[in-house]
Amino acid sequence: MYMEKFRMDGKVAVITGASRGIGKEIALGFAEQGARLVITGRKQEGVNAAAEEIRGRGAQCLPLACHMGNPDQIRDLFQRVVQTHGTVDVLVNNAAINPFFGPVLQADEGIWDKTVSVNLKGCFLAAQAAARVMVEKGGGSIVNIASAAAFSPPPGQGIYGITKAGLVAMTKSFAKELAQAGVRVNAICPGLTETRFSQMLIDTKEIYEIAMQMVPMKRHAQPSEIVCAALYLASDASSYVTGSCITVDGGQLS
Repeated sequence: MYMEKFRMDGKVAVITGASRGIGKEIALGFAEQGARLVITGRKQEGVNAAAEEIRGRGAQCLPLACHMGNPDQIRDLFQRVVQTHGTVDVLVNNAAINPFFGPVLQADEGIWDKTVSVNLKGCFLAAQAAARVMVEKGGGSIVNIASAAAFSPPPGQGIYGITKAGLVAMTKSFAKELAQAGVRVNAICPGLTETRFSQMLIDTKEIYEIAMQMVPMKRHAQPSEIVCAALYLASDASSYVTGSCITVDGGQLS
């Protein structure tokens, strides 16, 4: 009985930044639980390739190019989803960028604007668009992929950490406002996870050694290790959970 609550049969799940890494793994996990997927990425060829793999798990998958720093593309995305599927049941706000590594005093305004436009503003607009559909239909789940850096930014990742801290605050704000409408909003805060996004940090010995000093398990995560947390928060298994942040960080924040 309890395992059935993790099923997502027929639910329409939009996952941003799903052409690779954590987003793609979450999409594959949702596919195995029967969800109808809409995946996004900046380049159409990237999401097309991911969609083929997802369809190989027997799931429906609509791949759409969408730059999460472009408000018009975000609006078009959700219009297309509703036109195609009639609704949105789940949103996973996963797309993010980290274009700058270094001291905050050396970051220029352009770096700040670029990072905020995707990691915070883009997530806000996507959550807003999805939530409007969810409120109208009487419920849904939004899962924001934040970061352990929201609470303890590693050296050189101050701006990234600031945007992820904002995403945590956004999660809590949306959760309180939407609770009575049946829309749950939660976040996952992964630690260092092996993706193309973080490969430089993993491959640079000096940086990696510093990072591992903060992780009791003394290793980084694989994208597959984030999936079950996302599945829990997106499904009926977490029906009484909203405004929460689940850390998947090897004990970094313990």
